[in-house]
Amino acid sequence: MLMRMYTRWAEQHKYPVEVFETSYAEEAGLKSATFAIHAPYAYGTLSVDAGTHRLVRISPFDNQGRRQTSFAAVEVVPVLEQTDEIEVDENEIRTDVFRSGGPGGQSVNTTDSAVRITHVPTGIVASCQNEKSQLQNKESAMRILRARLLAAAQESADAEASEARRSQVRTVDRSERIRTYNYPENRISDHRTGYKSYNLDQVLDGDLQPVLDSCIEADLAARLDALED
Repeated sequence: MLMRMYTRWAEQHKYPVEVFETSYAEEAGLKSATFAIHAPYAYGTLSVDAGTHRLVRISPFDNQGRRQTSFAAVEVVPVLEQTDEIEVDENEIRTDVFRSGGPGGQSVNTTDSAVRITHVPTGIVASCQNEKSQLQNKESAMRILRARLLAAAQESADAEASEARRSQVRTVDRSERIRTYNYPENRISDHRTGYKSYNLDQVLDGDLQPVLDSCIEADLAARLDALED
């Protein structure tokens, strides 16, 4: 549902979306997905959505119609160009190849073309399975790995910086929910900014911009307040 929301938002703005990897859950839906949205300032815009998202709905699989609460983590990292300064020692990575999975009989499922790269010192993992060749998947996985390593380095640097200079939005504890999507009330609530609206169906169909704008405005205000202190 979250992946559809973000891709629909991108479609409304005519932003290209590139899917790197999708992992299907055992019963239904997606267990995880990695994709890129190619647009000006896409990272700056979407970084405010990093954190834990909470969904409340009436379970479609419960014949007693009870409420169900689910959680999903959203990670946002910038796409790095080949020239970006992030060195990865080949001796510190482990590369595994496997057969792509998923529904259907796509050609990508017939060979061991999927690639998973593990950065051994940090345990950070990146994988790609949607390209047709193992080489293409490895190149895409390395781009994702570099982005995650850079994000981890930046997060470590932020942790050492003064608390007064850190954004209230960007420093949210990812173990805590940042937003709730309440299906029975058709309501979306952002717990950092206080934003609330009753058009959840439209938001999940891609009308996400007002929510993002409220987070970006709160982030900017917090940064300005920190500079004045």
